[in-house]
Amino acid sequence: MLEPLFTIRQAVPADIIALERFIEQSARGLNGDFYTPAQLDAVTREVFGVDSQLIADGTFFLVEHLVEHGAELVACGGWGKRSTGCGGDKHKSAPERLLDPAREAAKIRAFFVAPSMARRGIASMLLAHCERQAAAAGFSAVELVATMPGVPLYRSRGFALVEHYHLPLAVPVPVALMRRALAPS
Repeated sequence: MLEPLFTIRQAVPADIIALERFIEQSARGLNGDFYTPAQLDAVTREVFGVDSQLIADGTFFLVEHLVEHGAELVACGGWGKRSTGCGGDKHKSAPERLLDPAREAAKIRAFFVAPSMARRGIASMLLAHCERQAAAAGFSAVELVATMPGVPLYRSRGFALVEHYHLPLAVPVPVALMRRALAPS
């Protein structure tokens, strides 16, 4: 039997520095065809980044590609049981409250893929992992704030558009709020 080429592991605080670099590289490498340079600068500077609460909650993950001498980070993302819908620590402006799984959707958060690994099913694999965990925690739906390049992926995974809106940054940045029901765990 062949060993898997990719593994998913829970992020830990020691990963934060590498994640910050990875998130910026991914964002700049995959969003450039969808956003102006000014929009990309604004969203990278003001929104994208690590949310340390997701790491503390144990709901943020890394996908690593197994290589001859270790593992290479190729994707990250997670799910949230708190009220923050998008953005890293630098974007938070209010205390986070725990969501009620009986009434509210879990949040799919901070999905980034290495540009060289895009469109290989890695984000779908990680999304399925996060959805299973959210369902196991009692949530019956998930929602997310998608950047424009992510919309086709999420549509292909059964997410429906709730609304388009703009993040109110130095330069407005278009995003899409999307939602999907989960199968009971």
